[in-house]
Amino acid sequence: MSQPLKYAVFGSGSWATAIVKMLCENLEEVGWYMRSVYTKEHILREQHNPNYLSSVEFHLEQLKLSNDINEIANYADVLIFVIPSAFIHSELKKLNADITDKIVVSAVKGIIPETGLLVGEHFHDNYNIPFENIGVIAGPCHAEEVALERLSYLTISCADQKKAQIIANALSSDYIKTKTSDDVIGTEYAVMLKNIYAIAAGIAHGLGYGDNFQSVLMSNAIREMKRFIKKMHKMKRNINNSAYLGDLLVTGYSTFSRNRMFGNMIGKGYTVKSAQMEMNMVAEGYYATKSAHLLNDKNKKKTKLPIINAVYDILYEGKDPKKVFKKLTDKLN
Repeated sequence: MSQPLKYAVFGSGSWATAIVKMLCENLEEVGWYMRSVYTKEHILREQHNPNYLSSVEFHLEQLKLSNDINEIANYADVLIFVIPSAFIHSELKKLNADITDKIVVSAVKGIIPETGLLVGEHFHDNYNIPFENIGVIAGPCHAEEVALERLSYLTISCADQKKAQIIANALSSDYIKTKTSDDVIGTEYAVMLKNIYAIAAGIAHGLGYGDNFQSVLMSNAIREMKRFIKKMHKMKRNINNSAYLGDLLVTGYSTFSRNRMFGNMIGKGYTVKSAQMEMNMVAEGYYATKSAHLLNDKNKKKTKLPIINAVYDILYEGKDPKKVFKKLTDKLN
């Protein structure tokens, strides 16, 4: 690792755009794969993403843009995947480059629905990536605040702490502070779960519940998250650290949170389909809700997940949000 590592980002949404911006603060060149030819051509012409964080201007000499996933995979040493969980499986079908010696980093906020695996597990099982070469980027950090260069924090998780620190250094800047962790599985589950709880917070807001209830909902959510993660991967961790509690709070309360926005629309009476169409953005928590529900169902001894179950009943069973939350209020403490 004496030679500088080359980095590439896969995805073209707001979080992918924010990560490219962070990397450009420190690197001479960043690889960037995006499926859309239109988006690539627009960036080459106008120097900004036409759909997300359009205020961020890039220096084209720093970008290696391509619509070919294999070209970018071959180019870089560190592959950062920021493709929504609902679409990553189909995108990875295009990947035939040998990436066994690459460092793979997940900034995907969910489980791969087709396999029920965390992104890191999927790359280990299907692409023979050693676990010590798999990392996770966690918040608390909103892409919109990165675009505004507001002070933000990231946690980089990897079993190999030297690699975690190298990736953290590539992302650090005056407005991005980083820390490292060895809890790869726990942080990846936390990144997924916090979006479900943000939908719950949005539904509550849409139904007219106030700040007092929201605080109870969030305090119960962190305890529920702790139970879920402990069941899936038992190790010593402080659930109150920023990668868990901090990320949960910013996603549950921020006006930038698309999952909270999605939940708010559901609480106000939108159907799932109409809310998705009006947002024109992916609310990862929608897919994460089903994944978390299915994972818990597979356990012989199920974990108590009243908030996740309530969100599942509303989104997938079509139950009335008002009635579901009325019952939920009696289960919280």
